[in-house]
Amino acid sequence: MIRPFMNRQFFAFVLTGGLAAGVNFGSRIVYNQWLDFSSSVVLAYLTGMLTAFILARAFVFTQGTQSVRRSALFFVLVNGVAVLQTWAISMGLVTLLPLAGVERFVPEIAHAVGVMVPVFTSYLGHKRFSFR
Repeated sequence: MIRPFMNRQFFAFVLTGGLAAGVNFGSRIVYNQWLDFSSSVVLAYLTGMLTAFILARAFVFTQGTQSVRRSALFFVLVNGVAVLQTWAISMGLVTLLPLAGVERFVPEIAHAVGVMVPVFTSYLGHKRFSFR
């Protein structure tokens, strides 16, 4: 089960994804200079996703033979699934953690786990669909 993640490609995926997350976060601050918070969050997410696509295609999934258009379509679909996973896991844990006795940092813990899980499923989705 852990074997598909024990390689250079997965490590590069985590690094480029982390950089894209930083672009997402930083660009939200910049956009927020001119736009409201909600619009800034949406534009920042799109900026981060575009960054992730470019970095993944250039440095992670370099052997892919699909067209850029097809790769981009599957990239968006895989990320759509990741957003749903993040939301579902975060919402489930924010309810379950207090029942398990966790009292501090519940939203932070729930969201952190929610963000981590799709790293693995997204890697597999991008490897098999977005950049094959």
